[in-house]
Amino acid sequence: GEVMAKALVVDDSRTVRTILAKSLGELGFEVLEAANGLEALNVIESENAAVALILLDWDMPEMNGLELLKRLRHTPEFSSLVVVMVTAETEQGHIAEALEAGANEYVMKPFTKDILAGKIELTGIQL
Repeated sequence: GEVMAKALVVDDSRTVRTILAKSLGELGFEVLEAANGLEALNVIESENAAVALILLDWDMPEMNGLELLKRLRHTPEFSSLVVVMVTAETEQGHIAEALEAGANEYVMKPFTKDILAGKIELTGIQL
């Protein structure tokens, strides 16, 4: 069969990762997980940037979502990776900052699989 596109879910909450991974799996992605920005960077490097999509939580220890996003955008081999920020309702001010830093799209918690699919399609990824 065809090779599944890889998606990386980055969130310090195991519960949120599980929910996102389930939705992404149903949308046809092979899902990788990381608990923070540093872990995510290791995954991206070990996958040689072959990650079609990164769902990136904002608020995490070690390296937060914005720090990881900026790091990716300033690294030539990672600069074109598709990044969708996942933010809570209370972090509305962060959205502009994330888009400015190079996020492709953002999803607000709570979200449904359909909302997620719509946002992913807006990035240009074919589901």
